[in-house]
Amino acid sequence: MHIVQQTGIFHVAGIELRTSNSEAAQTIPQHWQRFQQEGVPARLPDKLSDEVYAVYTRFENEGRSNEGVYSLVLGAKVRPDAVLPPGFTRVLVPAGPRMVFPVEAGRFDLVSQVWQTIWNFHERKKTFIADYERYGAGGAIDIFIGIRD
Repeated sequence: MHIVQQTGIFHVAGIELRTSNSEAAQTIPQHWQRFQQEGVPARLPDKLSDEVYAVYTRFENEGRSNEGVYSLVLGAKVRPDAVLPPGFTRVLVPAGPRMVFPVEAGRFDLVSQVWQTIWNFHERKKTFIADYERYGAGGAIDIFIGIRD
């Protein structure tokens, strides 16, 4: 884990799932399957890169915890004024300090294991506003967690 300062906001557009921690093991894999089957990245005409983002946001207890329901938006970075296809949503990822937890490249099967580490990490206070997974070139996977200064 290391800490970075995300200096700017960015927008992610994609498909949204409302879920909770108690349902996540059942709902999130199905959401990823839908993402693949519907070819979501290819349907975003204004995406800024080929990186895929999984943004956890719209927490029921925003700023306090990830208990309750929250949204998971699977998609890509887009321009703020991007026109979205029907059924897509846009989320804003705010600037600020973030803990970055790397996942071994190409090891999608290890993402949930790294999340377990994150949930047990209490040295920094989390913001619970917009956390995200970034899937980049060459299989790179990183999980970014918003933290308070």
